Amino acid sequence: MNELEKLEKRKKSTRHILITVSVLFIFLMLVLPLLCIIASSLKEGFAFYMQSIRTDYVKSALKVTLIATVAAVVINIFFGLCVSWLLTKFSFRGKQMLATLIDIPFSISPVIVGLAFLMTFGRLGWTYPFIRAINQFFGTNIRIAFAIPGVILATVFVTFPYVSREVIPVLNAQGKDEEEAAALMGAGGLKIFFKITFPQMKWALLYGVILCTSRALGEFGAVNALSKTRGETFTLPLEIDALYMSGTEQSVTAAFAVSSLLVILAVIILFLRNILEYRAKTRRESR
Repeated sequence: MNELEKLEKRKKSTRHILITVSVLFIFLMLVLPLLCIIASSLKEGFAFYMQSIRTDYVKSALKVTLIATVAAVVINIFFGLCVSWLLTKFSFRGKQMLATLIDIPFSISPVIVGLAFLMTFGRLGWTYPFIRAINQFFGTNIRIAFAIPGVILATVFVTFPYVSREVIPVLNAQGKDEEEAAALMGAGGLKIFFKITFPQMKWALLYGVILCTSRALGEFGAVNALSKTRGETFTLPLEIDALYMSGTEQSVTAAFAVSSLLVILAVIILFLRNILEYRAKTRRESR
């Protein structure tokens, strides 16, 4: 056996070992736990499963989760695009600092984020006198902490980087030549954006939206600090925790049933992400 054949044999052995390790790790760490959730959710039968996910608490938690997720995605699309366009198309003092600040949610614990918002908008926060004055003047009952707005704020904070961090590399790779040429020909800023900039980044934007959505659906720590009323401000992760901590066998099974909803949503999001990756890859190869 010559050296080339030995090298090919070693490469093949290494490939098989890496495949085995990867498959075992993914199965043990990802697939098996998710299968256990599905199996545990059906422990008491399908009728109990349907009953568990149809309670008023679960319906309220699902509603709050969807509201917070949709609000976070919409807000992050707007500000993510603004920040991405600013950082890639303009030069200004403090640009690097702004780029660094975007990544703060990646490095701060969500629990700390929730406490920070609580100390800002809660009864002990510096904004509380202003909120109370507004309520007294207009006769309203505006609340941020321990209310839906607080849940939305916490969700927006922890998901903010996902859109911008997907779009920025694409805009950097695109450069400014086409946009500058269009501007010299008299095109306006919005026309340049929708005709030149947006078509180049739309797949990255959609991918960032999917990542933002998946992160928002599963957020627990930051929301937990700002949401204390079950049936009103609880999200699905908080409702799952409340059911599990109840301690009874049926409530634990119900917790797994509600958890399966998040598993189903995660699978749908993963499926959509793979479609987008395939479409983006096909588009790159067709150029």
